[in-house]
Amino acid sequence: MMRKKVTIVGSGNVGATAAHWIAAKELADVVLLDVVEGVPQGKALDLLQAMPIEKRDCSIIGTNDYADTANSDVVVITAGIARKPGMSRDDLLTTNHGIMSKVVGEVVKASPNTIIIVVSNPLDAMAQTAFKHAGFPRERVIGMAGVLDSARFRTFIAEELKVSVENVTAFVLGGHGDTMVPLSRYSTVAGIPITELIAPDRLKELETRTANGGAEIVKHLKTGSAYYAPSAAAVEMVEAILKDKKKILPCAAYLQGEYGISGLYVGVPCKLGAKGLEQIIEIKLTPAEQAALQKSADSVKELCTVIGVA
Repeated sequence: MMRKKVTIVGSGNVGATAAHWIAAKELADVVLLDVVEGVPQGKALDLLQAMPIEKRDCSIIGTNDYADTANSDVVVITAGIARKPGMSRDDLLTTNHGIMSKVVGEVVKASPNTIIIVVSNPLDAMAQTAFKHAGFPRERVIGMAGVLDSARFRTFIAEELKVSVENVTAFVLGGHGDTMVPLSRYSTVAGIPITELIAPDRLKELETRTANGGAEIVKHLKTGSAYYAPSAAAVEMVEAILKDKKKILPCAAYLQGEYGISGLYVGVPCKLGAKGLEQIIEIKLTPAEQAALQKSADSVKELCTVIGVA
């Protein structure tokens, strides 16, 4: 059998690190694409030369030409300008909308049967942009947000309780950013709800830190934004699709009445497999949680309306 093929559009820190994770896991052959000449070629060649050391067989090429991405099984889009200190996700909106529209048009021409994973920010609005321009069914355009947000929440819970991160599961709904909805009553440590292990006021602090997780890293770095965890999160989604894992992960999906929301990309629990989004899992929410999710969806709609994709 031929190896699967994954294209990553954007060879900045997130894109290049995603290529690294994919190659290290020997998941697929990788095409790293960027508009800047030389950068994807250099990073791809460097990564390719690491493969003998890592004892991994996969092809990694860098290119500026979408023709090289033809017939990709999955395309991960990280292209766009990065967030800078003091810049909100909303500030990225117009520029990244233009970039996303152009990228998706080229991706669809080269790989009409691919599954698209959107990583660019502001995430939910960029996923909506990709969906509108691709003309694909919703199953084949998915946004990466909740995997990252829940990983951040899991990290903080594990640190707080001094337990293995492997024991921690966390549940996050809603938009990627300040309006996300961490569901602590569905988050557990070895099956025990964290609401029984962490005091309510302290739990609220961890939830707030999770919602501001990206901004905290931007503040530290000063000249960049997070990329190890975001790229690892995208690759967990890629792996679930390529291996047909039927894995339930929190992702941004186009809702058609689920959770009382229609026509918008919002973070919900999704089953990912070979067809992409194979099922949206609906859970019962309290009135407060439903209100928070609706508020999150309203903020996504506001952004989508500005760029004409609502």
